[in-house]
Amino acid sequence: MRQNSKLQAIVLGVLSACSLAAGYEVQFSDADYSRQVCSGMWASQSTFINVTFDESSSQGQVAMVIYEWKDVKYLGVTTSTTDDSLPKTYVCTTDAVRSGLCAYDNVGKFIFSSDDGTTANQTTFWTASVALNQTGGASSDSSGLWESPEGNPTPPADNYTSPWRSPELHHSLRQSSDLLNPSPSGTVAYTQPIQYQVRTNGYYCVAILPVTVLNPTARQAPTDVPSHPTYNGVVLFRNTFDGQLPATDYPKVNFYLAMFFIYAIAGSVWAWLCYKHVTELLPIQYYLSSLVAFLVIEMVANWVYYRYLNAHGKTAASVVFLFVVAILDAGRNALSFFMLLVVSLGLSVVCESLGRTMLKCQILAGLHFVFGVLYAVGIVELELESTSALVLLMFVIPLAFTLSGFLMWILYSLNGTMTQLSVRKQRYKLRMFKRLYYILLGTVAIIAVFFVISSMSFSDRLAEDYAAKSWKIRWWLLDGYLALLYFFTFWSIAYLWRPSENNRRLAMSDEIAQEDEDAEDYDLETLQQRTVAREDDEITLVNSRREPEALAEDHVVFEIGDEDIGSDDEGETAVKKRRGGERRASGDRQDSADEERQGLIHKDRDE
Repeated sequence: MRQNSKLQAIVLGVLSACSLAAGYEVQFSDADYSRQVCSGMWASQSTFINVTFDESSSQGQVAMVIYEWKDVKYLGVTTSTTDDSLPKTYVCTTDAVRSGLCAYDNVGKFIFSSDDGTTANQTTFWTASVALNQTGGASSDSSGLWESPEGNPTPPADNYTSPWRSPELHHSLRQSSDLLNPSPSGTVAYTQPIQYQVRTNGYYCVAILPVTVLNPTARQAPTDVPSHPTYNGVVLFRNTFDGQLPATDYPKVNFYLAMFFIYAIAGSVWAWLCYKHVTELLPIQYYLSSLVAFLVIEMVANWVYYRYLNAHGKTAASVVFLFVVAILDAGRNALSFFMLLVVSLGLSVVCESLGRTMLKCQILAGLHFVFGVLYAVGIVELELESTSALVLLMFVIPLAFTLSGFLMWILYSLNGTMTQLSVRKQRYKLRMFKRLYYILLGTVAIIAVFFVISSMSFSDRLAEDYAAKSWKIRWWLLDGYLALLYFFTFWSIAYLWRPSENNRRLAMSDEIAQEDEDAEDYDLETLQQRTVAREDDEITLVNSRREPEALAEDHVVFEIGDEDIGSDDEGETAVKKRRGGERRASGDRQDSADEERQGLIHKDRDE
C-alpha cells in the first residue's frame, strides 16, 4: 500500500501546478447552484487550468471532470433507452454499476460514453475521483464506496495494480500528445493543486460533484448515516497572456490601445489643420477640437482600465475606475449627439441662436448622459447568462429611447435645414448638409443591421452552448463594432467641417447666384419689392399718357428716381431706363412751354 501511495503521488504530481502565475480565477463551493465552472482560453505551450481546494474547509470525496466544450456530448450516459424523460447519468455510482452503465473500477468518476467509437484518450476528457482532507498519506481508502446493500460488485483486491500506476507506462504515455491529460485510476487523495494542460483554444469547463460515501472510524459503524462532502476552492485559467482578465475580455486591452493610437494620429492631423487656418476657425470647429481631445483621453482611460483589471483583478479601486470610464463614455456620446443636433438645426449657419430649443437639446443630452452611465456600468457588472431579461431591459430601454429621440430629431432638423438652404439657393452649404444626411442615414442602417444580429445572438443567451459559441466575439458585439462605427462616423463628419481657408465666408454669408435663371428668383424679398415697383411704374406711365397737360405743369411726378428701391437686378435697370426716357421727354416739353411763355412776355413788353 505504501508503494502504491507513492506511485499515486507521482501521478498526482504530474497533474499539479507548481507555478504561481496569475490567471483568471473563479471561486467554487459545494453550495453553488451550478456545479460547473467554464471559461474560454487562448492557448499556448504554457497554458493550463489549476483546481485548488481549501484544505482547511474541504472534506469528503468528489468526482471531477475537465473537458473542452466540443466533447460535452461524451459526458454522461443515457439512463434509459425506453424512457426519454429520465436525465442522463453523469457519475458512476454503485447503482450505475448495477444497472450496467459503468464499470466498477470507475466508481466515483464521471462517465465517458461514446457511440461513434471514440475513446477518452482521443478527446479532451479528464476525470478523477478525489478524496479531500486525507491526512493518512497520498492514498485514500475507497472501501466506503462499497458500503452498500448486498448485490453490489465485488471490490478490487488489495494487490490490484492499475496500468496508470506504472511509472514506465506513465512516462511513455506522457510523451504522447494524445494523452496530454491521462485520467488517473482509483481514488486520488488531494495534496496539491490539480493541473490540466491546455494546448488549443477553446471553451473549457471544470465540473465538481460531491460523492456521498461511508467513512467508518473507530466511533462509527458501517450502518451510520453517510457524510456529505463539503468543499471550497478556486479554479485558475492560465491563458497565453499574463493577467487576471477572462479570455473573452482580454481582446479589449489591445483593441483600445490600437484605438488610442488611431485617434492620436487623426487628432494630430486635425490639430495641424486648425493651426494652419487658425484665423478662419468657426465656433463649431472649436467644439470639434475639444471633442477630439476628449476622445483621445477616453481611449487612454479605457485601455488603462482593462490593463488594471488584468493586473489586479476586481478591487475597490477597479470599481471606482469603472465609474470614471463609464462617465467618460456616456459624456462622449451625449456631447457628440448634442453637437450633431445643434449643427443639424443650423446654428451659426442658418440662425444665430436656437432660443428655447437650445434648452430642450441640453435636457435631452443630460438624460442621455445619465442613462449612458447606467448602461456602461451594467454591461460590465451583469452576467448575461444569469441576469433576467427584465433587468437587462431596464438598462437598455431608457438609453434606446434617448438615442432614438436624438436620431429622429437630428434627421428632422437636417431635412428642414436642407429645405431652407435649397430655397435660398445655397448650393455649397446644401451639398455639405446632404453629405451629412447620407452619413447619418448609413450609420442608422448599420446600427439596425447589427441590432438584428445582436438580438439574434442574445436571444439564445440562456441556451446551454451560448457561452461556448460566443466567447470569442462577445467583446465585439458589446464594444468593438460600436467603437469602430463611432470612429468612422465622427471622422466622416469632421472631414466635412474641417478647417479651411473658406470657413469665414461660409459662416453667416449667402452664396450669390451664378446663373441668369437663378438671378431672376434669387431673393424672395427683393423679388417682391421689384414686383411692386414694376406695378407702380406701369400705373404712372398710363397716367402720363392720359393727362399730358397736367403732367407738364407738375415736375415732381417724374422724380421717381429719388426713391431707393435697393436692387441692381436687370429688371430694375430696365425700369430706371424707362424712367430716364420719360424724364427727358418731360424736360423737352417743359422747355417748349417756357420758350412760349418768354415769347409772350417779350411781345407784351414791345407793345
